[in-house]
Amino acid sequence: MLHLSGLYRYPLKSGAAEPLQGTQLDSLGVQGDRRWMVVDAQSGRFITQRLLSTMNRITARWQNAEQLLLSAPGMPDLPVAVPQGDGDLRGVHIWRDSLRVPDAGDAAAQWLSQFLQRDCRLVYVAPERARQIDPVYAEIGQKVAFPDGFPLLLIGQASLEDLSRRVGRDLEMLRFRPNLVVQGSEPYGEDSWKRIAIGGIEFKVAKGCSRCIMTTLDPVTGERSADREPLTTLKTYRQIEGDVFFGQNLIALSSGQLELGMPVEVLE
Repeated sequence: MLHLSGLYRYPLKSGAAEPLQGTQLDSLGVQGDRRWMVVDAQSGRFITQRLLSTMNRITARWQNAEQLLLSAPGMPDLPVAVPQGDGDLRGVHIWRDSLRVPDAGDAAAQWLSQFLQRDCRLVYVAPERARQIDPVYAEIGQKVAFPDGFPLLLIGQASLEDLSRRVGRDLEMLRFRPNLVVQGSEPYGEDSWKRIAIGGIEFKVAKGCSRCIMTTLDPVTGERSADREPLTTLKTYRQIEGDVFFGQNLIALSSGQLELGMPVEVLE
């Protein structure tokens, strides 16, 4: 039987993953997921592990709905309050989207700049300032916070196991940064799904997730694999028109609660 075997959120875009036993889904996906982002202080351009692999050493954890706690090796823990109101908006750029979102203040900027050795700022997005999902795949009004393009990413456990076999070593699921992991399907079974339901919540399977150099980073150390795996192997059998696909992007069609172990139903 298909069931939900993994559940993750990433409060800070490109920061360390947070494993969950259960979570609420809201209008932007997993509650609290990628609501914070590091940007270049001058350009406002988003910064991820693609540029600075040390970002994976930053742990960001919600302490409550109004405060985040930042931790990193060699740094003091720093509580960061959710910015209130629109008093200090910063123009930021993430892929093709440009938006104005609240800046988290100088203390957070100094902390991140010191750890990352780059002049940067921390920004936050609330639902009312979130981005429209690509209307090719979504209805107008369906929004996303700071993920690359979609609110949720699903990967089948069997797909990872098949990829590990092809590469010749066990690969960590967190190389691929999913929100949802499903067990019980055939390898790449998720490729054929169009609609699924978990715990009474219906999801649209929007499109495959194209993968990048971040998959070659060790999710714990941030070190790049010398053989560029698993991207090298994925290119041999998962490449379509120049893009390499692994996992499926989802859009939740309602809110609700998710828990590990919940059955997953393929509706279409």
